Amino acid sequence: MTEEGSRDTAAVAQRLSVAITRLRSRLRAEAGINGTGLSVSQLSVLWHILQAGPVTAAELAAAQHVSPQSIAQNLTVLKAAGLIRSERDPRDGRKTLITASQSSLQLATSVRASKESYLARAIDALVGPEERADLERAVDLLERLAAADLTTYANHGRHSRDFQTAET
Repeated sequence: MTEEGSRDTAAVAQRLSVAITRLRSRLRAEAGINGTGLSVSQLSVLWHILQAGPVTAAELAAAQHVSPQSIAQNLTVLKAAGLIRSERDPRDGRKTLITASQSSLQLATSVRASKESYLARAIDALVGPEERADLERAVDLLERLAAADLTTYANHGRHSRDFQTAET
């Protein structure tokens, strides 16, 4: 890649980062997350518990890439808010499993519905029918970026589509 190409890629990456940050902030505001009294890290831990099911604090710390102390602080807040509960692991009494409460399920459902409602309204208001296919392609690209494991591609120095074509 040329130096100019690298600058162009860096500029696009910077714009994308800013746009994603702004959209995430807007979605949090529209969904009322800021009014929950929970921090972004506490919400991230809660979402993980909701998705993963019963988990240990050690599993949460590893999944969130934070220290056990940080997880313990977040869990204390979530437990005090009635959003999680803990119980002994029936298979290994030395471990404590953390599960989501019914109120956390209700919170997640409300937040998700608010985010989706805002996005649907914004798309209807701002994205014309002639741009819908572009939006679909952009979503596909964002999903691919979010799932990217660059170790495979960095070792080959090629674009993913080149790598996929060469390997098939």
